[in-house]
Amino acid sequence: MAANLDDDGEQTVSINEYLESIEEEELEADLVLGGDEGDECTYSKGYMKRQAIFSCLTCTPEGNAGICTACCLSCHDGHEVLELWTKRNFRCDCGNSKFGEFSCKLSPNKDVENIENSYNHNFKGLYCTCNRPYPDPDLQEQEEMIQCCMCEDWFHEEHISLSSPNEIPRDEEGEPLYEDFICKACSAVCSFLTLYPKTIWAAGRQSVTDSKNKSVEEDIPPKDGAGKLDNDPCSDAVQKDHLVADTNGKSVTDEKKFVVGESSQNNQSSSLSGSIGSSHASCVLGVDWMAASLGSESRPFFLSKNWRDALCKCDKCLDMYKEKHISYLLDKEDSIAEYEKNAKQKRDEKLQQREGAELNFFNNLGHVEKMEILNGIADFKDEFRSFLGSVDPSKAITTADVNQIFENLKNKRRRV
Repeated sequence: MAANLDDDGEQTVSINEYLESIEEEELEADLVLGGDEGDECTYSKGYMKRQAIFSCLTCTPEGNAGICTACCLSCHDGHEVLELWTKRNFRCDCGNSKFGEFSCKLSPNKDVENIENSYNHNFKGLYCTCNRPYPDPDLQEQEEMIQCCMCEDWFHEEHISLSSPNEIPRDEEGEPLYEDFICKACSAVCSFLTLYPKTIWAAGRQSVTDSKNKSVEEDIPPKDGAGKLDNDPCSDAVQKDHLVADTNGKSVTDEKKFVVGESSQNNQSSSLSGSIGSSHASCVLGVDWMAASLGSESRPFFLSKNWRDALCKCDKCLDMYKEKHISYLLDKEDSIAEYEKNAKQKRDEKLQQREGAELNFFNNLGHVEKMEILNGIADFKDEFRSFLGSVDPSKAITTADVNQIFENLKNKRRRV
């Protein structure tokens, strides 16, 4: 929110700017909290697919525990608490063995430990490969960070193993064109993604390889809709001389059997779209990818909107996801986009309920009470209008001015 300075050096804002800032802050909070009102501990819900998690360094300075929104507000008020945004498959630790003698006020009867919970250095207030805090006390201007959708750690743009921040897919205004980011370490776990059509990769400025094997940067515009690229950003990960085994056990070159390119894109895209929502006996990629030589160097991935919908759901791939402990990639509710979508829906429902409750409250009042409220509103409008007519329009409205308005209203009611 842009703020001006008055003659006394105090920040000034318009009423519209103030209301817009409040709305933005409330929306941001609802998106982070997922619409959670924070009135009850989430422990009884088990390991939730995704929820807002906090770390209390006052109670667990070693950073090996996480607490839900309600426990953060009710049990750890006044403590040094870190906001970790959201975590997947997590259950509230508040009051368990990691907290010593401290007991949860909302749900005291908890297991000694939540064995399925996963913790990283974020719970200590450290992030990225540089293992630095955020905000970083040694930096005057904080750097933008990106979260990996797999390990859920946060990374500085300069530390994600790119030759230049310009390789990050963005539009002309600097807004991200990707839906999910996978860090270099996690990309090794899901190297199979390089076998998928270019439709899963985010459009924008990418690093490609020219005919002389020199790394260059070029703008890659979408083709036939968002996410469809003219050049495959991971072409260096799937070489044409890779060997794969066909269904008869014969070895064929990757160039003949499977090439992620313009000629094969349409058929593969239609096959992928047909696999959504069901399991198949044969892999929709059309290759035995387990026999493919994916020996290229790991690099971060930037993925387009709805890229998870393209993931193969054949029996072999399902077993692979399970073995790698990444089955959550097939769960639509796991994505941040879906989490925020549900949060917005809950927010809209909450606002509608609030408006309905206010209207019902007013309608259920007696005639006298209704008249008192309406007269009070009219008195305030008159007082505020009178105040605006008596002040210099070039001067800012101060806190003292607002207090004087309400003092005048009090005096007027006393005389009545």
